[in-house]
Amino acid sequence: MEMTGEQLVPLPQAATWDALHDPAVLKECVPGCESITKTSDTEYDVLMVAKVGPVSAKFKGKMTVANEDPPRAYTLLFEGQGGVAGFARGEAVISLTPEGTSTRLGYKAKATIGGKLAQVGARLIDGVAKQLAGKFFENFNKRVSAKK
Repeated sequence: MEMTGEQLVPLPQAATWDALHDPAVLKECVPGCESITKTSDTEYDVLMVAKVGPVSAKFKGKMTVANEDPPRAYTLLFEGQGGVAGFARGEAVISLTPEGTSTRLGYKAKATIGGKLAQVGARLIDGVAKQLAGKFFENFNKRVSAKK
């Protein structure tokens, strides 16, 4: 499944970049996130709960920042295990473009899942994945707008 979107963030490019690398900001913005712990300059341990139809699972995984081009772009790689519910992995390419005193944040993400989650049905999972991605960027925009 592939998802794309964009938001106009009311912060300069460098401040948007910094916020996207702040574990506290990320934890507040990722739907179902219980914790994000920075383990190195480019890696984070993530614990989150996801619900797809009748299947609910706690995922424990890693998020890795790659291909950094500060403050313009980077790639997030993620993978998580949800026990009997299955696994999820994917990547998101994030781009930040100055637009006046704001920043145009664009994303292109793709993900794959397996296990019980994959058995729920592709259309349902695609819808949930798109909703989660959209909700993250909406939450992020609200969070940084409030701190402005």
